[in-house]
Amino acid sequence: MSALLYGDTFFLDSFAVRQWDDPNYSGTRIQYDTAEFVEKVHQLFKEQGAKLVDGYAPFCKHVFVPNFVGAKVGALAITPENRHLLRCAYTRRRPEELAVLTRWFPESAVQPVPQAQHLDIILYSRQQLLQEYAAMPSKTGGQAADPEQLLPDAPWGIISIKAQDEPYETPMQPITMMRNALGREEGGSGVTLDRQAYEASTQYWQGHAAIVAGEEPSGE
Repeated sequence: MSALLYGDTFFLDSFAVRQWDDPNYSGTRIQYDTAEFVEKVHQLFKEQGAKLVDGYAPFCKHVFVPNFVGAKVGALAITPENRHLLRCAYTRRRPEELAVLTRWFPESAVQPVPQAQHLDIILYSRQQLLQEYAAMPSKTGGQAADPEQLLPDAPWGIISIKAQDEPYETPMQPITMMRNALGREEGGSGVTLDRQAYEASTQYWQGHAAIVAGEEPSGE
């Protein structure tokens, strides 16, 4: 991994790089230099007191920062006026993963997409990422090297960025929770399903859908 993509606290994991270079990414797309992005996140993190917000598991944390990249929101509320614009298909994030039923708004159909107020920087610990890379070697991007050699020494990897108006965590999609519960061999984190969190997720995503710029999303 390029030395330009990490600092003393965070590194940009390859899983998040899809948000820059995959037009079919479901959710927030980013147009900003990756090295400058990591540097700016470090700066804002320190200016805000270097505090991490707990996530859904001990290895998951969040940092909430102003939307300094000008990203559009990654999801929209479903209304009677836009419901007919929804699309659905079975899609997958990687060839090794199971295809799941996904629904989304084509970006071209919901213009203008509003700019978000905040970025939710989602982090996984380096140790968790090492375990996930070991369970699914394709996560190394085709490189045969030991994941221990691929990942920088920074303690936290940026695995996703969500552009949103809320300065707090919004629910992950229900299918993501299910994939996590399936285990690392299926592309998840290995965290068992929390029924209460799952019900909150379904309630939220019943009324929201991600935005996709391309023809169809590359997974949920």
